[in-house]
Amino acid sequence: MRIVCIGGGPAGLYFALLMKKFHPEHSISVVERNRPYDTFGWGVVFSDATMISMRAWDPESAAEIEEAFNHWDDIELLFKGTRQRTSGHGFVGIGRKKLLNILQRRCEALGVELVFETDSDGDTDYPDVDLIIASDGFNSKIRNRYPEVFEPDLVVRPNRYIWLGTKKLFDAFTFDFRKTDHGWFQAHIYKFDENTSTFIVETTEEAYEKHGLGTLDQQGSIDFCQNLFSEVLEGAELMTNARHLRGSAWLNFNRLICDKWSHFNGNSHVVLMGDAAHTAHFAIGSGTKLAIDDAIELTNQFNKLGHSKDSIPAVLSTYEEIRRVDVARIQNAARNAMEWFEVVGQRYADTLEPPQFMYSMLTRSQRISHENLRLRDPVWLEAYERWFAEKNGIEISGNGRVLPPMFTPYSLRGTDLPNRIVMSPMAMYSAKDGMMDDFHLVHLGSRALGGAGLVFAEMTCVSPDARITPGCLGLWNDEQAAQWKRFVTFVHDNSAAKVGIQLGHAGRKGATKLAWDGIDQPLTEGGWPLISASALPYLKNSQVPKAMDRADMDRVKADHVRAAKYAADAGADWLELHCAHGYLLSSFLSPLTNRRDDDYGGSHENRARYPLEVFSAIREVWPQDKPISVRLSCHDWFEGGNTPDDAAIFARMFKEAGADLIDCSSGQVWKEEKPVYGRLFQTPFSDKIRNEIGIPTIAVGAISEADQANSIIAAGRADLCAVARPHLADPAWVLHEAAKIGLTSIVWPKQYQSGKMQYETGLARAAAAK
Repeated sequence: MRIVCIGGGPAGLYFALLMKKFHPEHSISVVERNRPYDTFGWGVVFSDATMISMRAWDPESAAEIEEAFNHWDDIELLFKGTRQRTSGHGFVGIGRKKLLNILQRRCEALGVELVFETDSDGDTDYPDVDLIIASDGFNSKIRNRYPEVFEPDLVVRPNRYIWLGTKKLFDAFTFDFRKTDHGWFQAHIYKFDENTSTFIVETTEEAYEKHGLGTLDQQGSIDFCQNLFSEVLEGAELMTNARHLRGSAWLNFNRLICDKWSHFNGNSHVVLMGDAAHTAHFAIGSGTKLAIDDAIELTNQFNKLGHSKDSIPAVLSTYEEIRRVDVARIQNAARNAMEWFEVVGQRYADTLEPPQFMYSMLTRSQRISHENLRLRDPVWLEAYERWFAEKNGIEISGNGRVLPPMFTPYSLRGTDLPNRIVMSPMAMYSAKDGMMDDFHLVHLGSRALGGAGLVFAEMTCVSPDARITPGCLGLWNDEQAAQWKRFVTFVHDNSAAKVGIQLGHAGRKGATKLAWDGIDQPLTEGGWPLISASALPYLKNSQVPKAMDRADMDRVKADHVRAAKYAADAGADWLELHCAHGYLLSSFLSPLTNRRDDDYGGSHENRARYPLEVFSAIREVWPQDKPISVRLSCHDWFEGGNTPDDAAIFARMFKEAGADLIDCSSGQVWKEEKPVYGRLFQTPFSDKIRNEIGIPTIAVGAISEADQANSIIAAGRADLCAVARPHLADPAWVLHEAAKIGLTSIVWPKQYQSGKMQYETGLARAAAAK
């Protein structure tokens, strides 16, 4: 084949050398606009894992790269007058120029043609080649020529940054946070050769504008940064290699992903690689890694499927399918890290104490978890666990293992939870006339015995017509209240768990079949009239609800008050008001389902008016020494619906009305929603509300192991973690997770002690065998 790589960055060079190495018969050229052995840029960062892969694919270039590397294990944070350091993180830095020069020499040694000082217009310059690699960077001419094919999705991020360097050498990846009169600035600093360190300064658009940085020339910006970070620079100067840029050289990061990565232009196959196809924020240093991994995978597919012209379509299709998954994973982590830095001043820097700020920063991408930190630096993590435990009132004595964050007690008003794990409300569709029976006692009671700190039953309906299905629990009469009291008494007598009751009204999502008979499908017989904020059915074939009038509002509010009184009489420890998932009160909050033109529709204040009326009414009758939480849908996942910013507005309103905590869920408001699922995918909503609004939160959604819960709580992203489906699979999920992380001090019910010993011994044997 004849192959041309347009763009002499890491992606194009590494692909060229690998393909020439494995199939020398190919004619391969790399076209670069710069002069030979001349490039720009400061340092780039790899992880140790990337180097392992490069050693496997081309040991010769890897050895030369490693010889030029600056390796470090430590991360250091300068924050609020403190200096904190942790180890075991495994990064390597190298000058961009040095890296490219090594790859250029390796290409030449293998017989790759390097064409310098040629500013190609793109694929049309090479009509007679078989394969064109568009490795021409973020401003790719080739990608821009075919926007309808590649469908680039480009988002310009709000923060400003300037990429500088210094002759001061740093022995750790260093982060320095400085507060000014107009906001926070942070520096990302790392050594990349024997003489130089990269020094990236980042801030918000607001701070950038208020400091007048946009009006300064480059030297003015350098002088500003040099003065601001004088303590860490210790007299060293900052330098720029971007004198060719006009103005102050402050940039916005551009996040890019393409819907399609390859194209046949009529003559040649074209494929995007590296920054031409995707970008990843420098907050996790993965741009060069992605480029190298692209080159490796494309070569790998040619090795598997054949080095012939006929194999190109299959190779490109498989390459894109495989790489898209890894790129999405890296971009998600990079997005989390990027957003952490974008909101650090607004959300964390002013409120978190230095140890927790450090933990939050280390886990910002959600790729590094609690137990992963223990592998990297057990001394640092155990010291942090001790700090966290002491902050939460646990007296520490001796040098034994302390309780990890999810197992620390939590108190709100007069209710004390033994740990931070909540069994999330989950509909069982097994009640008759709203009555709790022996199934519920066994089902819920076993989770209390299984170690959950707070056990919720499913959404408990405040009237017969408030039910989702005929099988839903209710709390509207004395008989139901008596069964609730029986359950609460059992939990209190046999465990340390507390009992929560979530009150709700199905609204337009009511009168449906049991889940296993057709979820959300309307009842064909035995149904009841529905009410909602507006007369909009949930499904096209659903019953059309009546838009509530004042009489309806008064009746439903009174139903909630009656249920709250019953809950108090039953001895429940915690009350939650359900304002999520498209049910009645949620239908008022979302503009998708609230089309009213009276005082209960339109603005945030109007849409929240009725849910706040209901909340205030139940707060008045609920015991003052017991908490009330509110469950919100923090994202409607549909255009025109509520976003996390809207949820924060509502959270503040409920906080001011007396809510003690916000339970941060999302979705199920609009049937055509398009949620973006993933591990801990709803945790960012909790993080935002807790740290911007200043109210405790529950994180929910795809939390499946102690490692994740510990990470969330330790970082201050939530105060409690609600675990749903894992509790369905394992009633003793909490006890088992404690054993899996080696925490043997957690007490099991006395009746199960022999099982505890056997379970822990089995885990120890399995670990030893592994």
